[in-house]
Amino acid sequence: MMSPAKMLQIYVDETDLWGSVPLYEALVRRLRQLGMAGTTVVTGVMGFGSHMKVHHKRLFGVSDDKPMMITVMDSEARIRQVLPEIRSMVKEKLVVLLDAEVIPNPEDAQE
Repeated sequence: MMSPAKMLQIYVDETDLWGSVPLYEALVRRLRQLGMAGTTVVTGVMGFGSHMKVHHKRLFGVSDDKPMMITVMDSEARIRQVLPEIRSMVKEKLVVLLDAEVIPNPEDAQE
């Protein structure tokens, strides 16, 4: 993937479901089917959103509902193409589209 690129960030809760499957897992699987360049899910240690409820690990590592962030990298055209479907899966959650610059690996440079 070359620059310019876009980075799509989708914020969900660990307990959000798509049917009987965790929403973050359903999103990653669907994004892979759609041929996106790359997707990663990161578990948040602590956070809050528009409802102002703080999510974090509790005693003995049990979570009350950890925040999850799904990051998608691809061209703007590809992300905008899949965005309506992704947005329909993520109805009341935060979705952010950012400009990104992909820094190439020096070993991959052609001389």
